Formats: sequence, C-alpha cells, structure tokens
Amino acid sequence: MSTLYQPDKKLFSWMRDIRRDLHRHPEIGFKEFRTAERIKEKLKELDIPFRSGIAGTGIVATLGKQSPEAPWVALRADMDALPIEEKTGLSFSSKNTGVMHACGHDGHVAMLLGAGALLKQTELTGNVVLLFQPSEEDSGGASHMIKQGALENVDAIFGGHIDRHLKVGEIAVEPGIISAYTDRFDIEIRGRGGHAAKPHETVDSIVVASLLVMSIQTLVSREVNPSHPTVVTVGRIQGGNAANVIADHAVLQGTIRTTLPTVRNKIISGLTRMVDSMKDLYGAETSVKITKGYPPIINHPEATAIAKDAAEQVVGPHGVIGLPHPSLGGEDFSYYLERIPGCFVRFGAKDDEHKNAPAHSPFFHFNEKVLTVGASFLAHAAATTVTRINELK
Repeated sequence: MSTLYQPDKKLFSWMRDIRRDLHRHPEIGFKEFRTAERIKEKLKELDIPFRSGIAGTGIVATLGKQSPEAPWVALRADMDALPIEEKTGLSFSSKNTGVMHACGHDGHVAMLLGAGALLKQTELTGNVVLLFQPSEEDSGGASHMIKQGALENVDAIFGGHIDRHLKVGEIAVEPGIISAYTDRFDIEIRGRGGHAAKPHETVDSIVVASLLVMSIQTLVSREVNPSHPTVVTVGRIQGGNAANVIADHAVLQGTIRTTLPTVRNKIISGLTRMVDSMKDLYGAETSVKITKGYPPIINHPEATAIAKDAAEQVVGPHGVIGLPHPSLGGEDFSYYLERIPGCFVRFGAKDDEHKNAPAHSPFFHFNEKVLTVGASFLAHAAATTVTRINELK
C-alpha cells in the first residue's frame, strides 16, 4: 500500500461535508444547477481551472501540465439524483420533495473533488481531466458530454461506483464486460371493450396483457442459454377504468438486460414474435416499440491492469477483488469506453449501522469511509496512467 494520495482526516471531513450538502439538495438529470454551483465553488477553492455548462450542467476541470503533447487522463463522477422520496431519516436527508440521492452520486462527486485535492499536492507529468457529468440515470449524459468535447485529447478514462454489497476497503476490478445493455420495451394492446358480464362479445386486453406477461418470462427460461446473464422485466402494466368493464386497451412497459449482442437480438426478436402472435391467438391488435438503451461497460485490458495496480496501492492486494458475473444494471460510462480505453470499478461501501437497502431504494445510504478509498483510487489511477504513457514514449 502506498502512502501517496491518502486523504487525511481534514480532507475526509471536507469530502463528507460536500457529500452531505449535495445529499440535502438532490437534483435530477440535466437540472443539477445548484450541484454544479457547489462543484465550481470547490474547484475554485482548490485553484483548479474548469469549463462549465458542458451538456447543460456538466463541468470539465483540468489540472497538470496543460500541454497537448503530455498524457491526458480523465476521471469521471456522475451528479444526478433520482425521483424518489427519501425515507432514511438521516440528519441530512433530502429537502427536495420527491428527489433523493439514492445511488451514491453525491459520494462520487465528493470523491472526484477529493482526488483533485490529492493530485494538486504533487507535480504531475501529464494532464488530468475531472469530468462532472449530468444525467447518468436517465438520458445518457455521458454521450452529451462527449459530443461537446469532454474527451478531447484524452488518452484514457477511469471511474467507479459505490457498492453496498462490498465491504469498505474492497475495490472490485474486472476486465471485459461488467454491465448490461439496458433496452426498454413498450407494448400496446388494443382489444374490444364491453360489459364485464358479456366477455364473449369482447376481446379482453387485460387477459391478453396477462398472458403476455407470463409468456415473456419463457424468453429467458426457455430460449436463452442459462449461462448467459439475461433479465426481462415487466415494470408497468396499465389497463381498464372500472371493475365491471372489459378494457379495450392495455399497456405493458419493461426492460431487457443482456450482456451479449446475440442474446440481445434473440430476446428482442422473440418478444416481437410473441406480441405479434396475440392477433392470431386472441384477435387483439398489438404493437411493440424497442428503445435501445446504454451499451455494456467493457473494461479495456491495459486500463484494467492499471486500475488493479492503483487499487492495490490503496487497499492492498487482499482488498482487490474480481466480479464473477456482470451486473445487469446499466451505466452510461460505457459511452466513454466506446471511444477510449478505460476501466470502471466498484468501491465497497457496506454500512452495518443502517438498513441494508439497495441502490434506488428510499432507504439507501452508504458508509462514508468509502470517500477516502474512492478519492485515493482515482488519484492513483490518474497518476499511474500518466507515468505509464510517459514510459512508452
């Protein structure tokens, strides 16, 4: 383990205060106006130059040599919260009704600012870009940042996510695919409504929707190799307005999570086939719309090796673990990795003092000691990458 880039108690307290301030005032994607102002205040405090207004509320800060010829490494944090009513009871709970930092992005921002503070303490032989990105949860803010030049000159990128399944002092580093495609489907069913006592005169859209919900499950259980992680979830069903009326219209909405393009195509094809079959089976008119989501995160081998080395510097070899299976969650960090090499890791943040609630839960909270781990890792990853690139020149 290295003694370089290790936050002291003062820096930890500084990061924790930032995290709690952002937690009190969460903002959803592309509306992170107050969040951006706080980040700019802290960057000025650190004397780190920045450009704001990238993709609306995004910020790109740069420190180091400021030379195009020197190596460029980017570190990324997402800024947005979720439309969830907080129920943690924390002293710094959300003051914004119906909005909550339920995924740890407030911690990610604090970590990245902490990494900036650590990197300012040494003379860099390259350039480090700090990306504060809007709207990871909804609209793929990463793609908007890229379109507006956030990756200009950048050779590699690193990021991470808080993970309550892992202990503080553990960093999960894995090459290859570690997340899923996040596709959405919208199914519309148009039957023929009528009196509940005379079903023979109707085409019941509720019955058709119910049969589709059950049939869709066989796409995974009977049409996909069990060794390929796949999930198809119907998250919303809507139809009907009265107990004694057979509905003429119903809607199903859900998500498809896959890690392989072939499986993704097979699921989409199978779903379309099942939806289309409802006309022949039950006389219902149906349609399905597929909205392509985020691609999977695919960590690059060389960048993963650097990330592992950086993680060992922070938590020691015993604290670096792998990910035996890809997560079926989505992450728009994948858009960065489609352009340049990089690696995305997970920071252990299990908190035994609070209810073990998952991400996107109104009870979500994490162990704030992870802020020290995350900041140190990001700083080490950037500095190590700069050194490696310089050695290759």
